[in-house]
Amino acid sequence: MLDANLQSQLKTYLERVTRPIQITAHVDDGAKSQEMLELLNTLTTLSAQISLDVRRDSSERTPSFALTTPGQDIHLVFAGLPMGHEFTSLVLALLQVGGHPSKATAELIEQVRNLEGEYRFETYFSLSCQNCPDVVQALNLAAVLNPRIQHVAIDGGLFPAEVEARQIMSVPTVYLNGEVFDQGRMTLEQIVAKLDTGAAKRDAEKLSTKAPFDVLVVGGGPAGAAAAIYAARKGIRTGVAAERFGGQVLDTMAIENFISVKETEGPKLAAALEQHVREYEVDIMNLQRATALVPAGDDGLIEIKLENGASLKSRSVILSTGARWRQMNVPGEDQYRNKGVAYCPHCDGPLFKGKRVAVIGGGNSGVEAAIDLAGLVTHVTLLEFDDKLRADEVLQKKLRSLGNVTIITSALTQEVLGDGQKVTGLVYQDRVGGDSHRVELEGIFVQIGLLPNTEWLKDTVALSPRGEILIDDRGQTSVPGVFAAGDCTTVPYKQIVIAMGAGSTAALSAFDHLIRTSVPKSSGAVAEAA
Repeated sequence: MLDANLQSQLKTYLERVTRPIQITAHVDDGAKSQEMLELLNTLTTLSAQISLDVRRDSSERTPSFALTTPGQDIHLVFAGLPMGHEFTSLVLALLQVGGHPSKATAELIEQVRNLEGEYRFETYFSLSCQNCPDVVQALNLAAVLNPRIQHVAIDGGLFPAEVEARQIMSVPTVYLNGEVFDQGRMTLEQIVAKLDTGAAKRDAEKLSTKAPFDVLVVGGGPAGAAAAIYAARKGIRTGVAAERFGGQVLDTMAIENFISVKETEGPKLAAALEQHVREYEVDIMNLQRATALVPAGDDGLIEIKLENGASLKSRSVILSTGARWRQMNVPGEDQYRNKGVAYCPHCDGPLFKGKRVAVIGGGNSGVEAAIDLAGLVTHVTLLEFDDKLRADEVLQKKLRSLGNVTIITSALTQEVLGDGQKVTGLVYQDRVGGDSHRVELEGIFVQIGLLPNTEWLKDTVALSPRGEILIDDRGQTSVPGVFAAGDCTTVPYKQIVIAMGAGSTAALSAFDHLIRTSVPKSSGAVAEAA
């Protein structure tokens, strides 16, 4: 199962283990149990610290295995075979159970250890989901740090009865003590913030005491990361306030057009961006959503108000809040989100194996989604508003070669239908004839482009009719000292490499603005750098 090269790498990692790792496996005679045993037996050959106890009973999910260590009260279980995207989760779990320290901050680790109460988490994942590992790894670490936290990571594909019974139609889906806790990508910081009810207030108080920045970047995607690096390299006080570092890149599967990098995945690139930024003296403030921008007054400081009640001030600001998936905004869409309405075919596609689905959108992302889904589901119906598909011709040719795909153009989606628990179909209008039609299906994947995250800037910064921030060739907005970059702006092409260039431009422009404006007595860094 693990080739010689991977075994060699894993053996090197396992040399960091400082205490025994006890694996308790629950198996039957099925093929998946045999695959799991093959993997676990291989692990025992790679480290003398690992021992395996195999049990053939029906008291636990089968196949599954628990990781623990003598003298520690650890409740960490993998139900299924953690390969694909989850293999890294297995490696990290082995290291952490084996005593190797986490890279989480000391403050966050202490916060997890201090959580009181009993927390029994269950995470449903799919092996093709790039969002799932973050959640699995966060909760695994929490289970290692705090004996009151239990975590079971469940491969939904191996336990279809559970998935059906719980009406799980989106991964990752996390249950806490038998009730839905959350869905979608989450970091350990986000999970702890939901559990520790006093965290937001303490965080707001801490943020409000920060000294003014010279450059404050709002948003942590490629544009924000580039802006932070370019600003920090000038030796000026730089901060980043981001809802989630990495932004939309975290939801991107394959990246094959990032110059000099032949192929990578969004989460890997996002991690590399954050690591690069942290090599400089940048104050990264995660889990922060901006709600208002107040232009500079007599003190020369621009204010950014945050959702938790805190405020940050800076002599210049770079807006790089990115964009999010555009919604259809039709009846039923909100009601059935994550109950059949999905936005990530790579993450949620495996949950619709053998079912009927629709893809809304005939651009590159929509056609690519339809092609991928056609290999998993019974039938794909692609609906495009225009009278023709807009995807690249090579993609259209591939799509039309598939026998289980129906293409409908000039289709206006009108309503998502459901039975109260899950999607059962949709209604669309033929824009040529005017008739309405119903399509019976179990899933709808929306792929109709992006919407800039700029609602909070209305009446403050000039926006285009599409809601994008209007900028000039230097990244300057309509507000003095406020610059913008990336997918939230009027830049014509929404690409990672373009966002990075725009972020760099905005940072250089912000620095130029600082050295050309009067320097308040409280900010000596810029005067010295200039």
